[in-house]
Amino acid sequence: MTSREIREAFLAFFEDKGHQIVPSAPVVVKNDPTLMFTNAGMNQFKDIFLGDARATYPRVADTQRCLRVSGKHNDLEEVGIDTYHHTLFEMLGNWSFGDYFKKEAIAWGWELLTEVYKLDKDRLYVTVFEGDDVDGLPKDEEAYGFWKGLIAEERILLGNKKDNFWEMGDTGPCGPCSEIHVDCRPDAERNAVDGSMLVNADHPQVIEIWNLVFMQFNRQKDGSLKPLPAKHVDTGMGFERLVRVIQGKASNYDTDVFQPIIGFIAEKAGVRYGHDEQTDIAMRVMADHIRAISFAIADGQLPSNNKAGYVIRRILRRAVRYAYTFLQLKEPFLHKLVPLLAEQFKGVFNELIAQQDFVQKVVLEEEQSFLRTLVTGVQRFEAYAAEHQTIAGEFAFELYDTFGFPIDLTELLAKEKTLNVDMVGFQQALETQKSRSRAATAVDTDDWVVLQGTETVDFVGYDGLESETEIIKYRKVSAKGKNAYQLVLAVTPFYAEGGGQVGDTGVLISKHHGEQVAIIDTKRENGLIVHYTQTLPKEIGGTFVAKVDAAKRRDTEGNHSATHLLHAALRQVLGDHVSQKGSLVNADHLRFDFAHFAKVSDEELAQIERIVNAKVRENIPLEEAREVPFQQAIDAGVTALFGEKYGDQVRVITFDDGFSKELCGGTHVHATGQIGFFKITSESAVAAGVRRVEAITGKKAEQFIQEQVGIVNNIRELLNNPKDFVSALNRLLEENTSLKKEVERTMAGKALQLKGQLVDKAMDVNGIKAIFAQVELPTADAVKTLAYALKGSIENLFLVLAAEINGKPGLTVVISDNLVKQRGWDAGAIVRELAKEIQGGGGGQPFYATAGGKDAGGLEKALVKAKEYVQSHTKLTENVE
Repeated sequence: MTSREIREAFLAFFEDKGHQIVPSAPVVVKNDPTLMFTNAGMNQFKDIFLGDARATYPRVADTQRCLRVSGKHNDLEEVGIDTYHHTLFEMLGNWSFGDYFKKEAIAWGWELLTEVYKLDKDRLYVTVFEGDDVDGLPKDEEAYGFWKGLIAEERILLGNKKDNFWEMGDTGPCGPCSEIHVDCRPDAERNAVDGSMLVNADHPQVIEIWNLVFMQFNRQKDGSLKPLPAKHVDTGMGFERLVRVIQGKASNYDTDVFQPIIGFIAEKAGVRYGHDEQTDIAMRVMADHIRAISFAIADGQLPSNNKAGYVIRRILRRAVRYAYTFLQLKEPFLHKLVPLLAEQFKGVFNELIAQQDFVQKVVLEEEQSFLRTLVTGVQRFEAYAAEHQTIAGEFAFELYDTFGFPIDLTELLAKEKTLNVDMVGFQQALETQKSRSRAATAVDTDDWVVLQGTETVDFVGYDGLESETEIIKYRKVSAKGKNAYQLVLAVTPFYAEGGGQVGDTGVLISKHHGEQVAIIDTKRENGLIVHYTQTLPKEIGGTFVAKVDAAKRRDTEGNHSATHLLHAALRQVLGDHVSQKGSLVNADHLRFDFAHFAKVSDEELAQIERIVNAKVRENIPLEEAREVPFQQAIDAGVTALFGEKYGDQVRVITFDDGFSKELCGGTHVHATGQIGFFKITSESAVAAGVRRVEAITGKKAEQFIQEQVGIVNNIRELLNNPKDFVSALNRLLEENTSLKKEVERTMAGKALQLKGQLVDKAMDVNGIKAIFAQVELPTADAVKTLAYALKGSIENLFLVLAAEINGKPGLTVVISDNLVKQRGWDAGAIVRELAKEIQGGGGGQPFYATAGGKDAGGLEKALVKAKEYVQSHTKLTENVE
């Protein structure tokens, strides 16, 4: 069977068992503060397990894109080294939400593997939870009994809490599980050592392929287990491992999941896969990493220097580094793999092929940037290694942190020079950074205190800004030594942050005694709308009025609706390739990121502004359609955003049916006239292929126009109110330019006058013509002119000029080219040392460098220090000779 056939057989099997086949959630998580990436198939169903949302279907199945490279599930450094770890992988899964339980899950798992996929029963083993005294949990006799009816009892193994009790994290849904393992060893090895001895022993050929989790509990903060409202089934089968087993391969990378890409890499690199371990690892790393990189970008996460973006950048750089070091691919190459990957997943995950050009452009830009950094880092390593006998841990960490060097690359470079790397020091520096990061982001969250047992929250914020409500649960949250609280209300008009729109603020007013508690933010956590406060109401169980800050909501809505008009106008002016890549909408301004491969010209921006403002003046009424079937909306041409997880029923926002029609959960003006006025304030690049427009509306736009008009009027008055304002200003600028040139000529002349005086003062220091002088010149350019004039007139020159310009001390060092070459002197290094005397720093080229500082009183000391440097180094050279 091909990998595509294996995947289709899984989905068809469970569809036949009454499961609804649902699409994969994006790999980038947007509404769960505990996760950056989807790392398990159950993530999108977490709120159902917790009882915070009702299941649309009692049983579902899917193939989910998962990414495991950070936090608890961090296998990045193993990827490519062994045969089965991956960054991005597919998780085939079937779920029951309070419907069937252990009996059906076990029976169907066995049926699929042995009757559909025809796996050899004599190669299969299963594990069952043995119980745990600490948690007071007995052996899972129920699962054990079901397995006894399907498989020989000696193939049913008991597993401890580590292996057979699945937990999402320190808290949250959990339960006992049964794993299915397969022994892929040759018969001779199987006869020599029984497979049961190698289960869960990290043997590369005795591997787990399916985990059947029986969700029964919710782990509390204190470690106790609380029964879930209903019992669920959550299974996960590693698709890449399954394909390997069915196709009879020794490695996941030998299957048709990876071989097309590996073959392409091998051909272009001029190597053969399977002939050299180093090049094999490099090709496996590239073939794996391009999957994680591409799908993360397609799902809306661009590489960056923080959080999820940094994880993607790190994966990309690891792939580039392996290609550079072991395959000698010194030019960007990784981006060439994107079209192959997109074609491979066509019809499975169409997000990638729909954005192929965009993803490829982003990867190329990142490759180019890192290759430049890599070259710089290697040069820095070479310079350091030339002066040290050991590579210090702090320096190795600097290469890792600043230049993206994995520690094994530093070790490789050091080994070539027979140098050792201080790994203890490196680990200490790394741990110090991690500790700082953990401390900065540490949040201590208590368990929910439940006041009412209800599954859903009623959001009424589309229709009003005030509602009567009750608190159904709350919890305390501590961060950086401060306590805050999170509330869940039975009914709320507060919009939770999402889709780029910020969360509402407002107040919660007690109906009993009028106490007001400020709601400072509103966010969505899985299926919950969570309200943030600094304090709790005194009577937590009373009745309240939830009231949104109307002015802030109104201004936010104006900006949000403007982004819809802007999106449509961008597509009209720039082309249909424009697609949203991110947005921020608050009461003050809007920010809109979109796919486009060139700077938007001033003329295009003006045209876009005109289109949006024309739509504002038309006062187009909002058309809002709720509970529209998703596919019906897509078929009608509604714009959906990549990287968003939509349900079966969606909300459609329309401003002029032929102009702007989008899926959106945010709040909007009732008619475009409420936006008032739209003004673009900036256009810039965010990343490769991504541009950003920032704009303002309403009162902010009015204030901006008034400020600009005020500035123009002030300038007009300064110019004595000329009739032709622009011509008068141009004349003034031309006069200013002419005067500046005249001043520069005067300064240059003064500098050249000094030249003769300084030539006469040149000292002969062991064959070096040395000049150390403090000069009075008004500009840095004048000092530079003097320095270059002296350099062109005197051979074997070592020149140090000190000057105080506008109250700030400066130093200039010039060294003749022949001295730089013969003696290895470096003006940049020298000026940095001299700058210590003026409490400053600087740098430059080996023959010319400058420095600035804070203490003008140190200029004379710097000149003395420079003279000592020349004297000591020329004597040293003579002694050597």
